[in-house]
Amino acid sequence: MGTSSSKPDKVVQELPDDENYFGLENFGNTCYCNSVLQTLYFCKPFREQVLHYGARLQAAAASSKQPPPENMLTCLAELFLQARLLLLVNGQKKKCGFVSPRRFVSRVKAENALFSSYMHQDAHEFLNWLLNDISEARSPTKAAASSSAACARSPSLQLLSQAAAKAAAVRNRPVRTWVHDLFQGKLVNETRCLQCETVTSREEDFYDLSLEIDQNCSLTSCLRNFSSTETLDAEDKFFCDKCGCLQEAQKRMRLAQLPPVLCMHLKRFKYIESMGRLKKLMHRVTFPWELKMINTTDDCPDADTAYELFAVVVHMGAHPNHGHYVALVRTPCGQWVCFDDEQVNAITEAQVQSVFGHTQDWHPMRDDQPGPHADHGYILMYQRVQQPGLPRQAQQQQRKDPQT
Repeated sequence: MGTSSSKPDKVVQELPDDENYFGLENFGNTCYCNSVLQTLYFCKPFREQVLHYGARLQAAAASSKQPPPENMLTCLAELFLQARLLLLVNGQKKKCGFVSPRRFVSRVKAENALFSSYMHQDAHEFLNWLLNDISEARSPTKAAASSSAACARSPSLQLLSQAAAKAAAVRNRPVRTWVHDLFQGKLVNETRCLQCETVTSREEDFYDLSLEIDQNCSLTSCLRNFSSTETLDAEDKFFCDKCGCLQEAQKRMRLAQLPPVLCMHLKRFKYIESMGRLKKLMHRVTFPWELKMINTTDDCPDADTAYELFAVVVHMGAHPNHGHYVALVRTPCGQWVCFDDEQVNAITEAQVQSVFGHTQDWHPMRDDQPGPHADHGYILMYQRVQQPGLPRQAQQQQRKDPQT
């Protein structure tokens, strides 16, 4: 896709007249962070929740005259508010400026040592960690306060013990936040013993689906393979509790609940035992503008559900430990835009499709050698546009709602 050499504050003539954008300053190796932040900002429900949280923080700080406690979510809210202010101030004067996420990046490095070095980082690892960290920040702390108040009112030692036990149970209970409501889906891991036919099920939550890829495959086929049945035999036999011994079995992962925002991670980095290191898979993987879940599995929980592609995080480079990340985002008016740190440029749908990969694997002579086929879609973000039981026409207007 290439890197633009235009200035950050240069008017990008190809961008729509009624839309404004912002780039993000790179602090040496923070392209992994910038690309993920751009995709999250253009996820309308996520951005609205963060901005709402930031507005409430500002109001509370003004009322108490005390700065709010700093965590990843407060830093993200500050960054999104800064970006929104930039867009409002710029207006029609220029179509794009850039924002410095210095405080946010500093907080990332302080909270997670993995991202504190200047080595090449993984955008997928960062996205997963960030969503988990934000969801923890949104977990309410009222239980501890209310239990303390209950203890203070309880003169009996027995009542104190009961209150403490109740408070501990509340604290240990999983807390569902708006992050879970937007991104979390549910998988069911099913294993069927081929001897007694007993089915063992275990539920798992996910923020994204990590999909195995092959050369010249599609996202739909990857999802079908994800839910395909695997036979456990020979050294991989399953211990059946009912039979009380190892048995041959069939295992599969079933999509039980789909989230409003579906993130998919293409597993392009694979450990090759003979090489003793990770290798980037340069496979061609096509992905649709609209993903119909009925085509991805035989027992889709919501057969009428459809998703629309709104963002792609692209890995540029031939090696897992080298390269660059950019974000391709579909704007509210339908224009695709490439966010390459400070640079913001309009691109065509054909350029988005160019990150499918080449029909034949391309292998560089050196790990750090750039090439014409080294740009690949890595993280795909889809937003639900069709819900079960509702006619397609009923949600057409929702898709036209502005995102900025």
